[in-house]
Amino acid sequence: MSDWILDRTFISSSGEVRWDALGPEQAPPVVLVHGTPFSSYVWRGIARALAQDHRVYVWDLPGYGASAQYEGQDVSLRAQALVLTELLGHWGLGEPAVAAHDFGGCVALRAHLLHGARYRRLALVDPVALAPWGSPAYRLLGGSAEVFGELPPDLHRALVTEYVGSASHRGLHPAVLDRLVAPWCTEAGQPAFYRQISQNDQRFTDEIQHRYRELELPVLVCWGTDDTWIPVARGHELAGLVPGAELRLIDGAGHLVQEDAPAELTAALTRFLRTAP
Repeated sequence: MSDWILDRTFISSSGEVRWDALGPEQAPPVVLVHGTPFSSYVWRGIARALAQDHRVYVWDLPGYGASAQYEGQDVSLRAQALVLTELLGHWGLGEPAVAAHDFGGCVALRAHLLHGARYRRLALVDPVALAPWGSPAYRLLGGSAEVFGELPPDLHRALVTEYVGSASHRGLHPAVLDRLVAPWCTEAGQPAFYRQISQNDQRFTDEIQHRYRELELPVLVCWGTDDTWIPVARGHELAGLVPGAELRLIDGAGHLVQEDAPAELTAALTRFLRTAP
């Protein structure tokens, strides 16, 4: 589980981004976008499966995973959508398919609706897309970022471990959990964890939610039926707002569907990507 390495770099408007591409160079492109507080590592198995027939682009958002983390960094959803738009230009992708999870859903939607990023089709997996969002605990962490940033390292690690682990309904393998927690437990990572929470609020989805009916591309909404972070009712609501959207519910999966039901999610994405436009 330690062989997921992003060995390419791009200098974005929010710092260095680590990325990689898998699969045949001339195959149809797919871009995978992770959410918070995760990294591209959650896409590893699905990326490798999709790479049999696609050119799959994976990246760690600025402030996450192996990408840059630094004081004063803009890692808001506004900034991340700009970075995605920059990356699509860097990769020379005119109209890729995109699959986005959690906050990545908002990032992909903002890039498309506000910055003109064009997609062939869009899959949204348990996305942050509808108000209201942000649990009381999430708001507490974000509102007291400087205080929590000074926690003793062991206490901070315990908090992040519990928080990340709660995204899974079935329970994460200890090695997977450690891998997801590790970037937040360095000297730069501890303040970065609270920084990314403090910079995000509901206005970033409020700015685009009224425009979902403008989406004119095939959209798949996937949702874990046991998601305790964002209830499955939001999946039904979102699918109802997007013209022609398909809703695919994944039984027994929590918010981190990639870990709870990788085979089912891979099958849903593979079928969606192969469907004729």
